[in-house]
Amino acid sequence: MTSLLNQHVLVLNRLWQAVNVCTVRRALTLLFQGHAQVVFNHADGSFQTYDFSEWQDFSNQGPLAECIRAVSFRIRLPRVILLLVYDHVPKKEVKFTRHNIFERDKNTCQYCGKIYDRKDLNLDHVIPRDRGGPTSWENIVCSCVECNTRKANRTPQEAGMRLIRKPKRPKWRPFVQIDFTLYHHDSWKHFIDLAYWNVELGEEV
Repeated sequence: MTSLLNQHVLVLNRLWQAVNVCTVRRALTLLFQGHAQVVFNHADGSFQTYDFSEWQDFSNQGPLAECIRAVSFRIRLPRVILLLVYDHVPKKEVKFTRHNIFERDKNTCQYCGKIYDRKDLNLDHVIPRDRGGPTSWENIVCSCVECNTRKANRTPQEAGMRLIRKPKRPKWRPFVQIDFTLYHHDSWKHFIDLAYWNVELGEEV
């Protein structure tokens, strides 16, 4: 019983976007409290939602499946649940890393606008460090070796150079905080595929 209660359940927000994974125990609690419904994928490919009492009835009428048995009833393990009031997607701060700076700048020198392999790009302090320029999203850009050498220890204005865009902190936010290598039930596939291919990397609206 304990091992069944600890199995994974995919959580959708009320817009049917995958946002989390919880245990069967937590899913049944949300279902019982009326905060969620079970999403069931029928053999014909259609999806149907069930509240707690409807899921109980379906568990007793439907084909035999993994169930949790109580004294007076049995209930099928939910595999996907739909939250009835939550419509947000989880936000996550973008880490200030070399990789993410290259991602933000699209492997493009921010002075000449040419695209390079990452091994041929440097990270440049727009306002030099010895002038008090911070190591931050707003003051670090990708630059090619030639532009970096030309700019040297000067500001772009002093070097007669212009940035192609002002550097700023990106607002990427993953569509879903799920480890895609994690074992997941077949019924997750539709929602995981949607989540994987629709990761939002642009500006937050």
